[in-house]
Amino acid sequence: MPSPLFFLFLSLSTLHCFTPTAAAKCHPDDEAGLLAFKSGITADPSAMLGSWKPGTDCCTWSGISCRVDNRVTTLSLYGQLDKPSTFLTGTISPSLSKLRYLDGIYFQDLRNVSGPFPSFIFLLPDIQYIYIENSKLSGPLPEAIGKLTRLGAFSVEGNRFSGKIPSSVSHLTEVTQLKLGGNLLTGAIPDGIRQLKKLTLLALDRNQLTGAIPDFFTSFANLRVLRLSHNRLSGQIPATVSALAPTLGYLELGHNSLTGQIPDFLGKFHALDTLDLSWNRFTGVVPKSFANLTKIFNLDLSHNLLTDPFPEMKVKGIESLDLSYNGFHLGTIPQWVTSSPIIYSLKLAKCGIKIKIDDWKPAETYFYDYIDLSENEISGSPVVLLNRTDYLVGFGASGNQLRFNLESLKFAGTLKELDLSRNSVFGKVPKAVVGLNKLNVSHNHLCGRLPATKFLASAFVGNDCLCGSPLSPCKV
Repeated sequence: MPSPLFFLFLSLSTLHCFTPTAAAKCHPDDEAGLLAFKSGITADPSAMLGSWKPGTDCCTWSGISCRVDNRVTTLSLYGQLDKPSTFLTGTISPSLSKLRYLDGIYFQDLRNVSGPFPSFIFLLPDIQYIYIENSKLSGPLPEAIGKLTRLGAFSVEGNRFSGKIPSSVSHLTEVTQLKLGGNLLTGAIPDGIRQLKKLTLLALDRNQLTGAIPDFFTSFANLRVLRLSHNRLSGQIPATVSALAPTLGYLELGHNSLTGQIPDFLGKFHALDTLDLSWNRFTGVVPKSFANLTKIFNLDLSHNLLTDPFPEMKVKGIESLDLSYNGFHLGTIPQWVTSSPIIYSLKLAKCGIKIKIDDWKPAETYFYDYIDLSENEISGSPVVLLNRTDYLVGFGASGNQLRFNLESLKFAGTLKELDLSRNSVFGKVPKAVVGLNKLNVSHNHLCGRLPATKFLASAFVGNDCLCGSPLSPCKV
């Protein structure tokens, strides 16, 4: 009778017979297509494509995913905007058409990839997600885009595409995200976008679009984000925008040429997080219904023609508020602003504020990044306030009646912009201003030798007795 060791040996031998000798590799077509793409990249300083080596399994390469029979299904390459070493330079090879199972392309923040819209995309039968963002692609968006009917998301924002938005985008009826912002697109917003009933995000901002905003918003039952800012749009906010009240969280229409009054129905947008209507030509009063925007975090109505009274808001914690340069006469900084525990940006320039700044005691100063109280009638000293802000980046209070010793101000390590021009600030200019990017202390009562800085004379003129470069030399 065979011994137990015999059966153990037989079992191990049988198992060895059924063990593959090598792991399956990606398809040769996929490898060839990816290596052709790599060959079109002329600069890769961070070696993002360093793992892309012939003869190795391309399913293991950086940025590659294989989900179906070892075929490449996703191509994801990400740069970092604050790290130029992560950028790629070159063009997108048409050989990527060999990746027949590709359903997602994510080229984000690569910055220096150039060329026209990649036509190989039209040869990919399974493509559903296209994100080619923040690079240097240029030329027109092809009318054939309408043939990509399986797309669930299409983004080419942050490139240099020009011409009109193709009318064929109306055929992309499965799209939930359409992002064309940050290009050079012209003409009107196509009315056919109303066919994209599954949209949750529509971003056409930072282009050169003209004409009226189409009145087609009853089509979008799930729209969460609408960004049309930084264009040349005119006319009024269309009435059908009111249909977005249940879902819309972000409404950004700033930097256009919109006119008329701010619609009262915006006060019914209870899910609204961000509302930007800045740099338009809106007139009249802000609707009383804005008191109902209890969840809003970012409100920018600056640079319009709005008038008093401003409604008393019931928001529990505003993060960013800008009401500057309208016709408001607020008198004081509103209590709902002062009591906010999370505010980081407050801009109330030329808002008719008449206070002694020593008396303004916000509930929380820790989070403040920017404060702009320019062109008001504010007196006193901001030293106590500013010396409580550990992370302040910018403070503006030009054209007020502030009086304090500039040397008593603690310059936070984060402070980069300071404008105290046209006040009654006295003392010497401290050496700490050397670390700033922007400075204006002109037209005050400062005196003494200036520290060596990069600032022009205009930052210091109109004081009592400042001297030294870039002003006149000091008398020995």
